[in-house]
Formats: sequence, structure tokens, C-alpha cells
Amino acid sequence: MPTRLIALRRGEQVDATAVRERVAAFLAEHDPATTDSTEFLRARFDAGLAWVYFPVGLGGLDAPRDLQPLVEQLLRGTPDNNPGRIAIGLGMAAPTILTYGTEHQKQRFLRPLYTGEEVWCQLFSEPGAGSDLASLATRAVRDGDEWVVDGQKVWTSGAHLSRWGILVARTDPDVPKHRGITYFICDMHAPGVEVRPLRQITGEAEFNEVFLTGVRLSDDLRLGPVGDGWRVAQTTLMNERVAIGGGNPNSRRTMVGILADTWRDRPELRTRDLHQRLLKLWVDGEITRLTGARLREQLAAGQPGPEGSGMKLLFAKLHQEASGFEVELLRDEGLEYDDWSFRRSDGVDFLGRGAGYRYLRAKGNSIEGGTSEILRNIVAERVLGLPSEPRVDKDVPWKDLPR
Repeated sequence: MPTRLIALRRGEQVDATAVRERVAAFLAEHDPATTDSTEFLRARFDAGLAWVYFPVGLGGLDAPRDLQPLVEQLLRGTPDNNPGRIAIGLGMAAPTILTYGTEHQKQRFLRPLYTGEEVWCQLFSEPGAGSDLASLATRAVRDGDEWVVDGQKVWTSGAHLSRWGILVARTDPDVPKHRGITYFICDMHAPGVEVRPLRQITGEAEFNEVFLTGVRLSDDLRLGPVGDGWRVAQTTLMNERVAIGGGNPNSRRTMVGILADTWRDRPELRTRDLHQRLLKLWVDGEITRLTGARLREQLAAGQPGPEGSGMKLLFAKLHQEASGFEVELLRDEGLEYDDWSFRRSDGVDFLGRGAGYRYLRAKGNSIEGGTSEILRNIVAERVLGLPSEPRVDKDVPWKDLPR
């Protein structure tokens, strides 16, 4: 790594000009046409051009968050880390590790997470604790410097590809459900971890159920204090909703954009009623885009807040309405399906496949990342300030709750 790329000092002011100079110096030393893609990504991380708003030495430059789109623009066309495949690591694990991890954990996990050398999954939901995550029953019992974990997780995207998982488990059943949870980094290759595929309505299995039987995790894989896992998990969940609902600000391809292309290219499909509905979808798409831009501005000023729940609600509604419209617009052609064969998916491609896939896959948008019903409660209580929903189990020890 050239000296000019590591001379930045913590707290040094970084602006657009400094970012442009740094990217130019980086590309002069690492020709994307001749550098191995993994080595290119490692060098990009070391140069502080992974997440420029992260600290120096951890893939960033301590720069304002709103400079990240400039970096992506300047490095467009260079090797990328296949963000669809490692979305959970990028959007959920990384910000949580940055906020609550020890220095050793940050140094150990962030670089291979960013380069895609280590894939991450999310071990949160359970068969009996989906929308009510705090009622989770997976147990972690301390045994010296280790924790022994037993339980079952479900709807775990990419678990079959993952090296690590972000895990919440109950460590104290004698206190109310929100207070007896601890957050761990789970070794997905540890003895006792079993991953089974869950076939979806699309025919593929991007989700899994994960069984944890006597899994031993060292205490240095704990993220945050014992019993404080709910607070740590909130950082993950808020970032998850932003990651799902916020979209890619640099992408010009959207669900509504696909509809507009079809409308222009297939005049024989047009009707007056469909035209009015398409215009409404376009307006809703613009509202979602502008809301996402405002949300990213809020992120630039600090941590994500409950507004991300509203963004994710908009995303789910728009995707489901647009995908349904597309099937109707294409008539019989919209009912065709490209491939029903069972396969273990290595990512989610909302836009790269046919209308039938988009229609079926969009049904999951109102479930993943928090159900729309739960997100409406969050928006009502934390954004609009409406009275809280009655919760009779708030102060009851977890072990005394009916299950």
C-alpha cells in the first residue's frame, strides 16, 4: 500500500476533492483490469474506500456519509463484492460490529466481510418468535469462557453459504423477555450447526432453517454486554430496514422502470385504465425514491432511526403492487415462469428475472425485515407519537410467559 494512501490521520477533514484525489491515487496503484478482484477489494478497504464514513483503518476515511455515492461513481466498472450475495453482512452485520464490537472484532471481521470472502447470515427469527422477536427461545448457557447454544432459527437467508451469523439468544429466562437476551457472532462451521433448505413459492431455497445443538461459542464472539442483546439487535434491525427499503441510490433500474420500458416497447398492451394505474405507480415510485434520499441524509447525520420502518413499508407496498400490475399488463405472457426447478439460491434478484418470479418473490417483501403489521406499530408509536399498543407481558419474566 503506497504511503500516500495510508497517511490520512484520524479526524483529518475529508471533502469531495480529497476523495477524488485518493481514488485517483488508488487506481494508479491498482489497475482494475490487471489486479485480481479479491486483491483489488482488499486494497480498496485498506485505502479507506470501502465505507468512507467508517473510521480510518476500518475501511473508511472518517468522511461524511454523503461522499459514499461519489466513491461508487468514481469506481464504477471496477471489481465489486457482489453486494446481493453479501447483503446481510454489508447492511446489517457491519454497522452492528462497528457500533458494538471490540477493536479485535472490528479488525477481524470487517475486511473479509466487505471483500465477500466471508458471507454472513442473520439468526434472529424462530418458529415461535417471528414478529415477536423478543420472545425468542434459543438458549445460550455460559460454561467458563464459552457459551453453549441450543435452539432453532428459521427464514435464514443464505445460511448455506455463510461463514458467520449474527445471533440473538436467551441468556436469562428469569427477567422480562427484552432484558434476558445476548447478541453473539455464531460460527456457522461449528459442530452442532445444521442448515436445512426451505423451498419457497418461487421454487428455489434462498431461505433455510438452522438447528443449533450444543454449539459452543467462545465469549470473544459475544457482541455487546451480557443481557443487552435487545439494544444491540435494534441497531441491526434498523439498518436492515434501511438496507431493504432504501434501495441502491446509484441504480437506475427499478421495478417501475421495468414497467415503463414494457409500456413504451409494447403499445399493443396499453389501455386507458392501465395507463392511469401506471402513472400512479410512477408517482409512488418517485415518493419512495425521494423518501429514500431523505432517509440517507438522516443517516449521514447519525444512526438510523425508526423512519427506516416507514421506508421499508413503502418498498414492500410498491413492489407488490408493481409486480401485480406487470403480470396483468403482460396478460397470458405474465403467467409464464422461467424455472420451477429446486435450487439453493446464492442471492436475490428482484429485477433480473421474469414477471412471474417478481410477482411471487414480492410476496415476501411484507414479511422479511419485519412484518408490515409490526412496522406500522413502530411508525405509529415512534414516529407519529401515538399511544403504545397495550403489552401485558412487558414486566413478566420470560419463563412465566405462556407458549
